[in-house]
Amino acid sequence: MLMPKRVKYRRVHRGRMTGKATRGNTLAYGEFGLVATEPAWITSNQIEAARIAMTRHTKRGGQVWIKIFPDKPVTKKPAETRMGSG
Repeated sequence: MLMPKRVKYRRVHRGRMTGKATRGNTLAYGEFGLVATEPAWITSNQIEAARIAMTRHTKRGGQVWIKIFPDKPVTKKPAETRMGSG
């Protein structure tokens, strides 16, 4: 799975997801592309699952370029845990 070699800090702030993407939304290679219909944080497992599905569908007859990288760790709080830091 995709993972950065090293990072400066272990945890990153969640930040905001506002506005439309203006960079990386045009085709650079190939003839077809996938476009996200709604904003969301994508994990490395999801990227790997999409890559496997595409390569199996094309029966290894084409090339697949992945232009996103999961440099932000997406984690969830455990089940039945209180909100907040305490």
